[in-house]
Amino acid sequence: MIFDQLALIFIEYFDRAVAILLLVIFSLAVRFLLQFLGQRWITTTAHTTTLILLPILTYTITNVISGNIALSLGMVGALSIVRFRNPVRSPLELSVYFGAITMGIVASVSLKWLLFLAISVLFAVFILLLTHLYFKYFLKTSFFNASFSEGNSMSTLEIITIKEKGFLEDSEFLTIKRLIDKQYEYVLSSQNFESLKTIHSSLHNDEEVISFQLTK
Repeated sequence: MIFDQLALIFIEYFDRAVAILLLVIFSLAVRFLLQFLGQRWITTTAHTTTLILLPILTYTITNVISGNIALSLGMVGALSIVRFRNPVRSPLELSVYFGAITMGIVASVSLKWLLFLAISVLFAVFILLLTHLYFKYFLKTSFFNASFSEGNSMSTLEIITIKEKGFLEDSEFLTIKRLIDKQYEYVLSSQNFESLKTIHSSLHNDEEVISFQLTK
């Protein structure tokens, strides 16, 4: 008798357990892909935990209020009281959170749609990653520009030389290269100040360098 009840409970909640497991796996996959793209903000405890919890919370709420109009209206009223004051620093961060919520909603409807959504998002991010690597290693430039308006703490190193510098052009930190009046201007940007400081130190005895400025 007890085993029959346990079996019924297992069958009833098996799909939900699988859905939650998939939500966690897909959330972690998005997190690691974004990290490979250089989005270091996603590696913090707050952002990683939020990315994992949002789909699960949305999935649970959607299942609880589904099929109950009165409960749905009550939940909408309760959520309208909540005010989220945490600023969203970039469109990407907003998209990530929206995608996490969407995964939770889709999972409550169909696991097939969850797989379709997750695979589509991961494929799109993976294509961006491959494009970034192609530009970096084959075209010797960056597919993405460093942004100072997305809440990232960026250090910069500005260098002016009379000749081209191959090691600067190959640097992963290079964001701008300009030729002005037969002088080459390089601008390197990074969240890692020590990396730029190392490059800065290596230029002190270079007679081809006209000027350089390191800003933290």
